[in-house]
Amino acid sequence: MADRVLPGPEDSSACIREAVCVHTKKIFDSCRDKDCIEDLRVYPTVGSQTYIDNAFSVRPKSAELLYAEVNVEAITFNKGYYTVDVTYFYKITGETFPGANTVTGLAIFDKRVMLCGGEGTVKTFSSDICDCSCVDEGMPTAYVEAVDPIALHLKLVDANCNVCCDNDRHDIPACILARFGEALVTSDTGRRLYVTLGQFSIIRLERDTQLLMPVYDYCMPEKECDCGSDCSQEDPCEVFRQVKFPVDEFFPPNSSCSRNCSRSC
Repeated sequence: MADRVLPGPEDSSACIREAVCVHTKKIFDSCRDKDCIEDLRVYPTVGSQTYIDNAFSVRPKSAELLYAEVNVEAITFNKGYYTVDVTYFYKITGETFPGANTVTGLAIFDKRVMLCGGEGTVKTFSSDICDCSCVDEGMPTAYVEAVDPIALHLKLVDANCNVCCDNDRHDIPACILARFGEALVTSDTGRRLYVTLGQFSIIRLERDTQLLMPVYDYCMPEKECDCGSDCSQEDPCEVFRQVKFPVDEFFPPNSSCSRNCSRSC
């Protein structure tokens, strides 16, 4: 009997069992971006505003991407192309000087890209339980992949100063507000906080499509499931003997130390 074919690259001599039609999503267009977002308004919590009003400066500690709201619209004058509007919601954390008090707040960033998503006018219905509004109108689906940004800089601005890069006010979703545990200060009466972020992202447009794929065989898992009903009866010492000795915990690698030392020098 021939060896079982496993997922992965195959040479031309591999025996294809059949060709099947699969329904999947095809990527029509995508782009990647490296955004340096300067002077993004931070809306601090009520408790953080008190620390900000009495601080000389605030240093950045972290930035967390809470949510990305994605919308797709067709471009009327350029068939097959679409605008993808993304609204990023960030939780910014900093530390005041003096006092070393932790401050948190919300920052919002809007981004728009144009991608080719192909043309499609077909309406798609399915047998899933849904109301009459649940109809696919032939629009492509946008996906955004992003990591937590890098908090590069925080600066304080007095209430009477104007910053040209103030972003427009947004309706903040309730699920975002719940992540802060208290109300946010959105007025301009107190000192304002601005952040500079470094954001990496990938945006793509996909459509449902049918593709003809070669099939070698059914994909049967080769690995047996461990730790079944007899797991509790295993000898704990035997399990411990299989654990590798944590050498790095006792003797940290020199490479990281040398990098840190070279930076400090």
